[in-house]
Amino acid sequence: MELAAAGLSLQPFATHTRPLVVVSYHAQQAALEFLRTTYQHPQGLGVFQGPPLSGKSTIIHEFVSSLNADRSHAVVDGSKLGAQQLLAKVLNGFGFDVELGSMNEALGMLRVFAMQQTAVNRAPLIVVENVHALQADAWQVLCEIAALRVRQDSAVRLILVNDRPTHSQLQSPSLEALNSRVTGVFNLAGMDDQETELYLYSKLRASGCDKPQTVVPESVCVELHQASGGWPGIIDRIMLLALAHAKDCPLSAEHIERPVVPAMTGDAGLVAKDTLVKSTEAKLFLTYQGRTVREISLNTERVMIGRSEHNEIAIASRFISRHHALFIRDNGTTLLMDLNSTNGTFVNSQRVSNHIMVHDDIVTIGHHGLKFVDPAARNRQPLEGASFSDTIIMKSIDDMRRMLARETTRSLDAPASDAKRVNDND
Repeated sequence: MELAAAGLSLQPFATHTRPLVVVSYHAQQAALEFLRTTYQHPQGLGVFQGPPLSGKSTIIHEFVSSLNADRSHAVVDGSKLGAQQLLAKVLNGFGFDVELGSMNEALGMLRVFAMQQTAVNRAPLIVVENVHALQADAWQVLCEIAALRVRQDSAVRLILVNDRPTHSQLQSPSLEALNSRVTGVFNLAGMDDQETELYLYSKLRASGCDKPQTVVPESVCVELHQASGGWPGIIDRIMLLALAHAKDCPLSAEHIERPVVPAMTGDAGLVAKDTLVKSTEAKLFLTYQGRTVREISLNTERVMIGRSEHNEIAIASRFISRHHALFIRDNGTTLLMDLNSTNGTFVNSQRVSNHIMVHDDIVTIGHHGLKFVDPAARNRQPLEGASFSDTIIMKSIDDMRRMLARETTRSLDAPASDAKRVNDND
């Protein structure tokens, strides 16, 4: 259908340009208030989350447009950015158009500028979208930026935007400079059915249609809300297709496609402060050659590590035994047991057979490391002094034996070539 047939002079649902009209709805206003509060906080670092096509970029643009003209800001898409690229885009956003010879030079320029601006109460703002896609060295640059201070205040306000939960990633020990500064996490929600109707009709009117009900009847607005989950970007895409495929007005339910609707990133709205950092939850950070490759929550009674795929933590390395070590949790205490591994299990460079874990202990198996993080476990104690249940230990060992028996049975049933391959790696 031609746009003119719907009384439209412009495309109301274009997805790659700024919207003709910004429609206000409850979740959007709550998000804007969160962004304002983050920017005004002297330590402000906010995590802004919402699924793809949820309207995050539109809200960010509306927010930065509301800032005073003398407040510097940079909005950067973090997808696949390395450290030097990130710094170049931030400086460009702040108005610098210079060729810098090194990353240190760029970071030095940013440091001086940020501290000068903060000293006169004009702290600059950096917004990083798709922050999960940053390269590792760019995360470290963000940590350096987060650590900048002028007197008691942080020298840069930061907003990290993502389409998936981010805060657990920030709990990595290597990102402590960021995690310690988080002042709030906000999960964006979609529109309700009435807001969806207002959104549709406002866009149609802004594009020249005086009677939007003749294009999208109220009953079709309800269908659109159900099909889109109330996410603005999905509504726009459904309407683009519907207007293109329909032969005339009004649109009907048959014109409404029903894509897979993304789930929310968490409970809607501002996450309560006391739930931001689950620092009392014991975790392991698996590292290789100094790089964190995996984060593991110790939220079960038993976590086994080894080369076999049947372990909870499976590591394909010939320096690690098939079933190398076992972590057992009971009453907030974590016991590490070596399972008679060939190359041994080491804690803080000392070989162990059984060991009660303490916050920041470093476990080494083969060429891999495991950093144990549990701020509640700070007092080192001998195994015999730990409040550990024998029942839990025996149950974990029995479970392990049953798993080994099943694995052995499968190995015997496997073709000879497969069985030989497993034996060669023992």
